[in-house]
Amino acid sequence: MIGAALLTAALTAAGSPPLAGSPLRSAAAAGAGPVAAGRAAPGCLHSTPYVSGEGGYAVYRIPALVSAGGVLLAFAEGRRNGPADHGDIDVVLRRSLDGGCTWGPLQVVEGNGTDTAGNPTPVVDPVTRTVLLLTERQPGTPAGARDRRVFLQSSADAGAEWTAPAEITAQVKRPGWIWYATGPGHGIALRSGRLVVPADHSADRGRVHGAHLLLSDDHGRTWRIGAVDDHADGVVNPDETTAAQLPDGSLHLNTRDQYGRDPATRAFTYSTDGGESFTAPFRPLPGLVAPVVEGALLQTRGPSCRPLLFSSPQDPSARRLLTVRHSEDGGRHWAPGAVVTEDPAGYSDLAEVAPAVVGVLYETGTRGPYERIDFRLLRVGCPPPR
Repeated sequence: MIGAALLTAALTAAGSPPLAGSPLRSAAAAGAGPVAAGRAAPGCLHSTPYVSGEGGYAVYRIPALVSAGGVLLAFAEGRRNGPADHGDIDVVLRRSLDGGCTWGPLQVVEGNGTDTAGNPTPVVDPVTRTVLLLTERQPGTPAGARDRRVFLQSSADAGAEWTAPAEITAQVKRPGWIWYATGPGHGIALRSGRLVVPADHSADRGRVHGAHLLLSDDHGRTWRIGAVDDHADGVVNPDETTAAQLPDGSLHLNTRDQYGRDPATRAFTYSTDGGESFTAPFRPLPGLVAPVVEGALLQTRGPSCRPLLFSSPQDPSARRLLTVRHSEDGGRHWAPGAVVTEDPAGYSDLAEVAPAVVGVLYETGTRGPYERIDFRLLRVGCPPPR
């Protein structure tokens, strides 16, 4: 389906070595590096948009990354008082005009008083060039997770200014669903023009775990629920989900298995009708090794080989060893790729920065994975002919 792929990590001198059997090469060995293509000056292959404890927030988490008209938008949750998933949390943004070398001032895109606004899920409409942002609000207490509401904002100028949040809960959340979250990470625009945002939910007092897709056919003005997969048997518990449109037009969905009975921590399925339905329930993907954590997909668009990429920690027992792996068969099997960092690492997102250059935005740190959110460029190419 997809030609043989080569991932070249644009790592600094302190970068991690490739895994055994990996197609990873150094940027120097690969020839011209991604610096010019990514519009980052020499030495700017890596940057740090967010440092916990700075900017008025104790912790930054939940990165999401898109490219809009050549501007990189790095979203995150700014957690005012600590690492908890509830409390005084805002959705924040920093923008880069130079391919991720430097970042503009921190913007608060959405706040909810002293309560919680989070799970930023941006998607870029390639027709209108509008950035749509879906988020959730809840009361800032642990019990507030039972009252999750969904909001929509948009920006017509690559994230410089935003409309006020408008509630769309009635369009996208069924009665009886309790927990609800979009993404996190980016949504996708299909070649048909449809916008697709993955989401997850729970029901029946948490005994049912499910994943679903949100669809818009009018450039983000209205949204509806498409494919839904509910699991009550506990074998697979779909949770945070990521999507990519494959070269054949089908959608590949990859989800975090939230402590289902199957030992695999990732599960997958497909859609062949633009996200209206899934071809089968999510099923375990034991060959994609990861801890229980969010992950991100990206279908690259190279002129020849077009690998499907997936970023997540690779250590099965801890959130560390963030790796970008690649698939040549539409996500059924995954090969080793670029080790982004051997340090602690958590959530991540991917975006195409320029032809053959992708950016990864990821949680990391020295003693734990939530000390900062870093950005790094990777070069994607094809292996030389033999």
